[in-house]
Amino acid sequence: QVQLVQSGGGLVQAGDSLRLSCAASGRDIRNYVIGWFRQAPGKEREPVVASTTGGSIWYADFVKGRFTFSRDKAESTVHLQMHSLKPEDTADYYCAATSRYYSMMEDYTSMGAYNYWGQGTRVTVSS
Repeated sequence: QVQLVQSGGGLVQAGDSLRLSCAASGRDIRNYVIGWFRQAPGKEREPVVASTTGGSIWYADFVKGRFTFSRDKAESTVHLQMHSLKPEDTADYYCAATSRYYSMMEDYTSMGAYNYWGQGTRVTVSS
């Protein structure tokens, strides 16, 4: 079992930065593929970032160049650094973990690939 506990988030203005964190307990996070998803009000949950254990990282087009994923292996924590935030980034953000193997990176952009989820954290970006 992996427990994921999220922190960060909050209310910021457009153009600001925020860092979301997701701490894993129970297992070594280095052994898990990590995904970040977000769900805006009235919309479906969508993938934001996926990072394999081998270091490959996929970013959704709408965050490329603005969001950066990182792993703090010593602390078994992952981070999502968000810059140049836009009002359309307003959403509940979720980290997720999986030990399942898929040959295609694209498969890790699906919610169904993940079996462990954080509690979610809200990001609100005002214009």
